[in-house]
Amino acid sequence: MMSVEGPFLAAVIARMFEPKFNLAAYGVAFSFALIIEAPIILIMSAATALVKDKLSFCKLRNFTYTINFAITGIMLIFLIPPVFYFIAEDLIELPRKVAELTYLATFILLPWPGAIGYRRFYQGILIRYNLTRRVAYGTIIRLASMGATALGFYFFTDLPGVAVGAAALSGGVMVEAIASKLMSYKIVKKIKLTETEEGRNLSYKDIYNFYYPLALTSILTLGVHPMVTFFIGQSRMPLESLAVLPVINSLVFIFRSIGLSFQEVVIALMGEDKSGYKPLKKFAAILASGVFICLAVIAFTPLSDFWFSTVSGLSNELTAFAKVPLMIIILMPVLTVLINFQRGTLVSSKITKPITYATSMEVAGILFALFIAISFFDAVGAVAAMAAYTFGRVLANIYLAITIKKSI
Repeated sequence: MMSVEGPFLAAVIARMFEPKFNLAAYGVAFSFALIIEAPIILIMSAATALVKDKLSFCKLRNFTYTINFAITGIMLIFLIPPVFYFIAEDLIELPRKVAELTYLATFILLPWPGAIGYRRFYQGILIRYNLTRRVAYGTIIRLASMGATALGFYFFTDLPGVAVGAAALSGGVMVEAIASKLMSYKIVKKIKLTETEEGRNLSYKDIYNFYYPLALTSILTLGVHPMVTFFIGQSRMPLESLAVLPVINSLVFIFRSIGLSFQEVVIALMGEDKSGYKPLKKFAAILASGVFICLAVIAFTPLSDFWFSTVSGLSNELTAFAKVPLMIIILMPVLTVLINFQRGTLVSSKITKPITYATSMEVAGILFALFIAISFFDAVGAVAAMAAYTFGRVLANIYLAITIKKSI
């Protein structure tokens, strides 16, 4: 359900004034927000794995709040105009108009990182205690509030499209954060009445040692997007590439999101004796086959025209431009299912460092492939980006497969 918001907002922006500039700015601003929220995004996995009683709950909650305050402070520093425009114009080389629209959207997204951390902490607790339906209810609330905000601004204001998209994202995630807190109230109350030896022995150092490889993984994973934006700015047809990337990524994310959800499932169901490994592996294979077939049917049939033109509202020029990059990245949902199965298997064993090593290899592979494609083959930016994402992910999958074979 979360994956619906990207295509929806891109479709709204594409139907507003100057869609090419606003779509490009929206994609860049969203990338900036993602890299800033990166340190907190896997707190859901930590909550699923670690929250077992009053002390573990309180310590991980304090740990979460500390990171939330830190990343919000970083975003405020990033929004200082000389800092922002140095990065946007001097480093990434965005056109002035796109940079100005990006600044506006990034400012509106200021509450986003802290709200993400807050709601993912409570969602992790809901998952641990088998209350996963409430996570889905929270997402429905998020989508409803996001959609109402976007449509309200679309019909009743003259705000730029990028501001409408950013306001809808911020509003939706803040409402979902509040809803997650309320829906976990009863289970948290029960947790606070429980004390265990494991909880008493859990220190902040233990939490840090467990979590920092996960945080580094998120930083590397999400931090690569601004770097990809930088390379695209140096490529052939950069504005068109920046305009279609959020639309392509939103479509692919619909199918990737199914795999992203699988990591917490593996953590919760693996079992102390790893009895869940084989059935989870079999389920992962079925899941990967399903998402591949569905995305391939869209990418290689006229359904891609329907999606890009009719649903997303792209012009005929951008619709034709987006087709080849989509075909190149059709393996990504399959690789996402695989890597989240691999990560979940390792986290359930409280082995997190190999996840960071794998992500480092992935990022290095992406940047290497981009550099070669753009510098030596003069590739179109969007095409180079999709090929590089796939290449990097395959490297990470191979490394984790070898690691798991040794440890399971």
